[in-house]
Order: sequence, then C-alpha cells, then structure tokens
Amino acid sequence: MSATQGSARRAAVLGHPVAHSLSPVLHRAAYAALGLDQWRYDAMDVDTDALAGVLSGLDETWAGLSLTMPLKHAVLPLLDHVEPLAEVVGAVNTVLVQHAPGSPVLVGANTDVHGLVAALGEGLAVREAGRPGPLTAVVVGAGATAASTLAALGQLGCTSPAVHLRSLGRAGSLLRAAHRMGVEPRYAGLDTVADAAAQADVVVSTVPAHAADGLAAELAGRRVHGVLLDVVYDPRPTALSAAWAAAGGVVVGGERMLLHQAAEQVRLMTGRVAPLAAMDRALTERLGL
Repeated sequence: MSATQGSARRAAVLGHPVAHSLSPVLHRAAYAALGLDQWRYDAMDVDTDALAGVLSGLDETWAGLSLTMPLKHAVLPLLDHVEPLAEVVGAVNTVLVQHAPGSPVLVGANTDVHGLVAALGEGLAVREAGRPGPLTAVVVGAGATAASTLAALGQLGCTSPAVHLRSLGRAGSLLRAAHRMGVEPRYAGLDTVADAAAQADVVVSTVPAHAADGLAAELAGRRVHGVLLDVVYDPRPTALSAAWAAAGGVVVGGERMLLHQAAEQVRLMTGRVAPLAAMDRALTERLGL
C-alpha cells in the first residue's frame, strides 16, 4: 500500500498491559514528519482472549497493528498469511491490513529482528576491538524476543549463541524456532550466565524488568568487553545496564531496538521510507535523554 497525504488510516499497538508503550510516540512522530495528517495511531489494551474479536473488526480504514506481549505467538493462527521471517521465528509483532474485495487480508510480519540487528549494529560500531574469530553471544531468556534475537544474531554471523534460561522444559517454542532457523544454540541455566556474559562479544537480555537484577549483582567487580542490549527500557537505566557500563562494556538501550523496529513498521504500513531522525528526536524528548 502506498500512503497519500489525503488518505485517512488507523494503526495501533495492542498488548496487555500497553499503557507504557512508546510506540505511539514513534509512529505519531513519523506521521507528522511524513505529512500524513489524517493518520492516527493509538494504544489498545487487548489480551489474548480479545485478540480475535479485534482482528475481525478491522476494516478498510486500518493500515496495520503493532503487537507486544502476550500477543506475538497468539496471533499466528488468526492471520491469513505470515511472512517467511515471522514464520521461521514463530513470532509476529506487526499485522499489515491489506485491502482486497471482500474482507481485509491480514499479513503477519516480524520487525523485531530488523530492530535487533540495527540496534546491535550501533553498539558493535563503537565497541573496542574484541577477540579475533567469530562473534560470540549470550541470550538471556526464552520468549518471543529471544527467538527474534537468535534470528538477528544469525544475520550478524553468530549461529551458535549460548542461551541462558530458567528452565529448558518451558522453552519449546524457542527450541522449535532455533531448529527452523538453522541456528544451533547451546543451552544453560541462569547460574552460569554471569561468567558467560563477561566473556561474550554480545549479550542480549530479553527478560522482563528486574528479572535480570540478579545478573547485574553478579557482575559487580568483573570486567566485560562486549556489547549489552537490554530490551527493557523502563526503568532506564536498568540495573543490568548500569552494572554492564560500570564493568567497562558498551550498552545499547532497549529503546534503540524499539526505534528501529518501529521505523520498519512505518515503512511497511505507509509505503514510505521512515523518517528515522524525526522518530529518534521524539523518542529522545519523551525519555529525557
């Protein structure tokens, strides 16, 4: 779909909870910069039970949806088509509403991988030279974002990261996603994550706020050399980000992933190149950076 200034469209971020989301800040800034004055973007608190009803109510005024937890897996069987990357990862964070005779066609996409690659690229660009050889990586967590992280690391050339998680028995979705990607992670518990993280070129924490506070405490007194991306951006800085910086590492805030994945969503929904600088300024202003 190609957007025009005069065509009114709607988009929204769905999740539960969703009030904290910065997606409206980013998308509204993009619409303003693109001159899409009749476009609107909202936040809608929707849980898994209500998702099907919301999707069935989408009409020709809708351009798309951004999805956050817990909807990234739940949406898959409700879509008409799923793009290959999203299917391989097993997680959809973007629903595109394509208009055809009859009811709209809902297409699932994944822009989290794009956001992770771009955000990690920012950190790797400023990182001091690491050890020679392939990129080494540690992923903390086993949810939808962890699966997207494995895909992103694969694009960066790391196909055997270490995944540290609470219980392998609860990581079936991640294991299946890794198999589909051709990525061969090494799995370990959280008791060894501090040692592994200190030695890695890249560490991505995908767990919720405060869930990595124990790892932060274990990093006290250590030295690290790699890049940390903590996908949590509230509170900012997280305890893990602060500990990583104190240990000498490069920190990429979770808001950088959010920025880049939102920019890709804007491109997909509007058909325009996203105004990244304008979106970045709006995000910086909102966060007081």
